[in-house]
Amino acid sequence: MSGKRKDYISWDEYFMGVAMLSGMRSKDPSTQVGACIVSPDHKILSMGYNGFPIGCSDDEFPWEKNGEELDQKYLYVTHSELNAILNYRGGSLEGSTLYVSLFPCNECAKAIIQSGIRHIVYSCDKYADQPSVMASKRMLDAAGVTYKKYEKTNRKIELDL
Repeated sequence: MSGKRKDYISWDEYFMGVAMLSGMRSKDPSTQVGACIVSPDHKILSMGYNGFPIGCSDDEFPWEKNGEELDQKYLYVTHSELNAILNYRGGSLEGSTLYVSLFPCNECAKAIIQSGIRHIVYSCDKYADQPSVMASKRMLDAAGVTYKKYEKTNRKIELDL
């Protein structure tokens, strides 16, 4: 056999796969979002998924989407993007790329911009018509952060764990 393999996965497939795999750690029964931050030279810097802050029990805090505001998950859950940023311990994220399974909300966009992340690759934009995502895109555009939709290859990868 001569030459390298031809069926290896691309960088985008690899990093989006890591983001999606990270999202599988989420305990959220309705939405599992994962994120992976990558340096310009293709090194994974950090990962995150949506969940409660450290010390806030997954069994004691609410996962509900409806009901009284204090009984809903929204006031308590930390999004995957923010978790990935906060999990990073190596210094600057300047010039890095964020791979994320769901387009970032306005609050995450602020953290993305402030942290120096310059590019976003996202898989899903199902909330595109929501004010939080419209505001996010407005801020990202103003700050010069680029974003593009991940182009699915429909490649199937199976892992035996």
